[in-house]
Amino acid sequence: MTQTKKYCPFCGARIKKRNIEGRNRSVCESCGRTLYENPLPATCAVVFNELGQVLMTKRAVEPAYGEWALAGGFVEIDETPQECVLRELYEETGLRGEIIRQLGVEGEKSEMYVNLMIAGFLIKADSEEPRPGDDVSYAEWFDPDKAPEPVFESHKKLFKIGIEILTVELMRR
Repeated sequence: MTQTKKYCPFCGARIKKRNIEGRNRSVCESCGRTLYENPLPATCAVVFNELGQVLMTKRAVEPAYGEWALAGGFVEIDETPQECVLRELYEETGLRGEIIRQLGVEGEKSEMYVNLMIAGFLIKADSEEPRPGDDVSYAEWFDPDKAPEPVFESHKKLFKIGIEILTVELMRR
């Protein structure tokens, strides 16, 4: 479902495709501006509680309706990825938390959004009882070795990194 712009957002003229920098790019026929099409920024959270359990959510929307995933969502224009991940965690689970560290950034191809850039964060939850909110039908704590595998490849990679960090931290206690 790629949505290609037909008109220039700067001058309103028609856009055509042209080879620039070895890529097929959208260029305004009138003002000559190149319109770069970039991945959508999103976040996801590997959330843990005092018991060392990790939070998984069951999706209530497409893509991957009914599948397990990490809490997260799209970065709004007026927020940082850090603000986004904490907002999404609260909207989806009712939990508040503290960011411990960024886990990395992963790309994810998407039929719905073409290409996503997902920043993962390790978050310590401030409270224990999640409640499903928007985009989530169910949220549950799991022991890390019993957690269901996240549906998205980016979530799988970031979850693995988060669990490795948690395991090292738990061994230090």
